Amino acid sequence: MDAAGYTTLTRQTGLQREIQAIANNLANSATTGFRREGVIFAEHVRQLDDAPSLSMARASGRNIDLTQGELSVTGGTFDFAIQGEGFFLLETPQGNRLTRAGAFTPNGTGDLVNPDGYRLLDAGGAPVFVPAGPGKISLAEDGTLSRPGEPITRIGLWLPADPTDLRHEGGTVFATDGGEVPAEGGSLLQGQVEGSNVNPFAEVARMIEVQRAYEAGQGFLDREHDRKQSVIRTLGR
Repeated sequence: MDAAGYTTLTRQTGLQREIQAIANNLANSATTGFRREGVIFAEHVRQLDDAPSLSMARASGRNIDLTQGELSVTGGTFDFAIQGEGFFLLETPQGNRLTRAGAFTPNGTGDLVNPDGYRLLDAGGAPVFVPAGPGKISLAEDGTLSRPGEPITRIGLWLPADPTDLRHEGGTVFATDGGEVPAEGGSLLQGQVEGSNVNPFAEVARMIEVQRAYEAGQGFLDREHDRKQSVIRTLGR
């Protein structure tokens, strides 16, 4: 395959990854706390000895869109939404993880857990435990969880120590290798959850655009293949 073919092939591979990312965004457009992702393309240019420089495209990573999602009122005692920046911190078998999905329930021992059973951690990094007792549980904007006249704990808001270190691990959970630091400026709301920040109409429009670009690249590869086959048949006569 010549340079033009390799260049087109690397572009096709990147476009295919972008189509997969868009499809995943659309599939999670109604998932609580989901964050839209996009593919990051990098261009690599190399000077050749006996030909013009060669440019290759590579889909080298994914970009996580941290735009605020729409808040929905649920009325649930343990449904929490973050207004502003920050993440909830979860304890998982793989280590601490970040999420914006704030639907929690008490487990059998009184710890607040998400739908996957991961425990919610407080501002000190300890599991949030809600002791049994009378009185309505309330949540203040600073994360303080309490009953009337009885503070229980304070739910923490966190950010990755390195903003570029955040990576999507699956579903609504994010990992960071550099650890987490307390977030400043965010507030917590009770009885609400944050929805996905995916705009389905924009994603469909983008998918059509990427598919057309992919089809154009595939058409070029097909024509190059036919041209080479024609040359081989001609020389073989």
